[in-house]
Amino acid sequence: MKPFALDQSKNPPALNGLDRLLRRFGRSAYMVAVLLMYALVSTALGLALAPALWAWAQVHPGLQRLPGVLPWVAQGIALAVCFFIFGLTLLVVVPLYNWLLPTRVKPFKGGYYTLHAVPWFLHNGLFYLVRYTFLPFVTLTPFGVWFLKAMGMKVGRHAFINTEYISDPQLITIGDDAALGGSVRLCAHYGGAGNLVIAPVTVGHRATLGLACCIMGDVVIGDDATILPESVVLPGSRVGAGETWGGVPAQRIEREDMARIKAEIRGLPGTIR
Repeated sequence: MKPFALDQSKNPPALNGLDRLLRRFGRSAYMVAVLLMYALVSTALGLALAPALWAWAQVHPGLQRLPGVLPWVAQGIALAVCFFIFGLTLLVVVPLYNWLLPTRVKPFKGGYYTLHAVPWFLHNGLFYLVRYTFLPFVTLTPFGVWFLKAMGMKVGRHAFINTEYISDPQLITIGDDAALGGSVRLCAHYGGAGNLVIAPVTVGHRATLGLACCIMGDVVIGDDATILPESVVLPGSRVGAGETWGGVPAQRIEREDMARIKAEIRGLPGTIR
């Protein structure tokens, strides 16, 4: 059987000559795209660093004239402040890049090496620049929620988002009063055998996603539903309103079974009540 990366019959028709070239030389095109992404994010990092470098230049000469060990203490504090100046500036620069560049992600199924996948590649590349640098410092703060919204994520009123492990924010919707526990993983895509699928994720009002659960692309979680900790909700799952799902892969747990499980837990010796 022909590998999917070479089987173009499953891809949407090529958009133009450039798209046909990308499909023919997929690996080489991907390498070029990665290098261009490095160059692009370097400019974003440079713009975000500029205010921090300016602030450092203003205070550094005066700090060196302090007596004894105070220069080292003061410079350490000043560097820490400059780091947060850089990070907060990055929260503004990256959404600006995301708005200016062709990053409008749409649902898609096909090959990685096509023009259709470029917006997804750019959008996540920019988002990861913050996710792996500064986003952990502002998760659970208004700055973090603002950044997610600025990157296109739809976040309802009073939603509690205690995770930075997010991909494809443009295609994720979080309802009012939803609660996402620590280290929850949300991604609106999945793939395998060279096949990329980009599909939205919806988390309903007042839904609860337990600690470190994983929600994959093409998943809808209804209002008041609960996903138990460490569960994996596979693509295509539809969690009904008020339902409880758990396990790997996650499946619906009936209320009677959940009540029995809770009763057994409460009856274990040494369990904290």
